Amino acid sequence: MTAPTKTPAAGTAATRDSADVSVGLGASDAKPKNALRPFAIISIAYLLFTVTDGAVRMLVLLHAYTKGFTAMEVAVMFALYELCGAGTNLAAGVLGARWGIRATLVGGLLMQVVGLALLYGWDDAWSKSSAIAYVTFAQALCGVAKDLVKLGGKTVTKLVTPEEKQEALFRLVSSLTGYKNSLKGVGYFLGAALLEVSYFAAIHFNVALVTLALPFAALGLSEDLGRVAKENIKLEAVFRQKPNINWLSFARFFLFGSRDLWFEVPLPFYLRSAEGLNWPRTAVGAALAGYIIVYGQCQSHSPRLVLTPLRQSPPNKHVCVLWNAILTIIPLFLGVGVFAAGTDDDLSRGEATRAKAAVVVAGLVAFALVFAVNSAVHSYLVVKYADGDKVAMNVGFYYMANAFGRLVGTIASGALYSYVSSDVDVSLAACFFAGFVFVALSALVTTKIDDDEGGLRWGSKLRCLGARPWAEVEAERAQEKAALAEEEARKGGG
Repeated sequence: MTAPTKTPAAGTAATRDSADVSVGLGASDAKPKNALRPFAIISIAYLLFTVTDGAVRMLVLLHAYTKGFTAMEVAVMFALYELCGAGTNLAAGVLGARWGIRATLVGGLLMQVVGLALLYGWDDAWSKSSAIAYVTFAQALCGVAKDLVKLGGKTVTKLVTPEEKQEALFRLVSSLTGYKNSLKGVGYFLGAALLEVSYFAAIHFNVALVTLALPFAALGLSEDLGRVAKENIKLEAVFRQKPNINWLSFARFFLFGSRDLWFEVPLPFYLRSAEGLNWPRTAVGAALAGYIIVYGQCQSHSPRLVLTPLRQSPPNKHVCVLWNAILTIIPLFLGVGVFAAGTDDDLSRGEATRAKAAVVVAGLVAFALVFAVNSAVHSYLVVKYADGDKVAMNVGFYYMANAFGRLVGTIASGALYSYVSSDVDVSLAACFFAGFVFVALSALVTTKIDDDEGGLRWGSKLRCLGARPWAEVEAERAQEKAALAEEEARKGGG
């Protein structure tokens, strides 16, 4: 595959970016070992925070289920979490560009502590409406916190990777995002397991983890990290994005909305429900955690194990469309399978439960694998298309679309699961079918992206859409590698 088209920040602009903003560390800190310091510090804080993000989701969801809240009521509790996340991504892009990543990271960690601390006050004696309002506010603070912290985790990969090393950038973005998702899965399990000890013990654990991350962020980063050279960055600048960022963000809206249409609220309710699979609380937490861990690890290793063998690395828009199209099959399979097993009168109750469990488990594993590849490709493309000196704003806008997709998916899932039918099998199937529509729309939107160079391959033999013979690409890469080695040797000798 030919080398990907460089962003407008590449070339001569790269020198300017390196001097003015690339890592905000000054000339002496441009060395790789110093550039990796902010990456390591932000990654530690980001990954510790992520455990609490997964744990608090399960803590609130399963505690609410135990107290008799409906799927729609729980979806409302998470609505402000997603809505505030969308707004935060808008503001965080500007804040990160003006004040630096350290400010957004520390602010996010502190906000998470406040949001978690508020959960101590959730009183079982309250009315449902009072509890929903209170928990929704606490979750809103956690939503702000998540996206303030995530901004640093996503942008630092661009800031420490040279423009010409797109393959390395893809691997770095995939690894960090994948391990983040795996740790979120660990958080899902810990949130469910700690509830078996006590509700307050679960909160204690999460507050302790965030507190552990704070010193790294507050004391180990330069205040200039991620800041742009110009100080007059305004909010409207976030909406002035390149077409590729706009189309990719719109596709992201549908991609992540498709998952949250069934995963965040309907699936755990279905797994716990006596009319569904009737699993115990720890089993529900383990199932969701297993999905997220598998998804995260697949995302980390998808460049090496999937896309590189298929000659699709680094990916372009055609790779993105292809894997979106493959993903459409899985929610369709899940919807048909759950509906058929749940409404087949020829099956006994035990047989129907086993059939539904088999469909759900197989579908979850398949969705985790394929969704991981999609997510890895998306996470790379937004960083690839981002301008070097506006990466915080580009990424902030992109993840705003992600948060809006999750918001729409979460609210719609609560409505579908609660109101489509009194039969939980039919309700969950409706959520899966809605997810299928969203994935298809994501694939359709992605075709609008202007990134055709390199065509599409499936291994070294199959190619289309203008892809060159693989032997030519390998020969060209070998020449470029030899020329680069010669230039480095000449510089070393000088």
